Amino acid sequence: MPRGRYSLHDPHDHTPLGEEHFHCAPGPSGWRYVAQRTAPSGTPAGSVDLALDDRGRPIRLELHAGDWQVRAAALNGVTWVRTDPTGAHATEDNAPAHTFTGTSPAFLVSTARLLRLTPASPATRVRLVAFTDPVLAPRTLDQSWALLKSEAHATDNGPLIVDEYQVTALDTGEQHAVHITGDVVLAAPGIELEHLETPPSTFT
Repeated sequence: MPRGRYSLHDPHDHTPLGEEHFHCAPGPSGWRYVAQRTAPSGTPAGSVDLALDDRGRPIRLELHAGDWQVRAAALNGVTWVRTDPTGAHATEDNAPAHTFTGTSPAFLVSTARLLRLTPASPATRVRLVAFTDPVLAPRTLDQSWALLKSEAHATDNGPLIVDEYQVTALDTGEQHAVHITGDVVLAAPGIELEHLETPPSTFT
């Protein structure tokens, strides 16, 4: 069960956004990621709890940011309920999308898991619902993912397979690289892996 810490920053001006302390693991029915987020000051800033089935579909997502909350799952596309800070109002919505995304590294692993790309695969289009900080506002967007290469890197625990993806935002054409090994993101825009206590899990 990998445990570690990511640092998060604005991908454009590198303003620190805080840290995400996580643990994750594959299980008999899929994969689960749980994390607590802290602000740059160290104060609690929210949490992430994401569970995928064995095909990479989100069967449960719960996000907290400040006093906002989202509960979501893959249902008729994707469906979510967003609750305001007072708790007096909850709005339910639905979109014909494949999965969710946001600032957490968990969403990069989940999208890669859903697409199951190989270096021989063509670039694949995916529709996502993004929950944007700081109020978890939903926004639908389209991306194209391509697996450029998978390389083995020698470590004390044996070879580590690192996948390099090219992700393209289809509304702007902006491209960026995402490096993932198993269920851990090594590097991506706005994300740095600062500490990892145990090796990444490998998916069968």
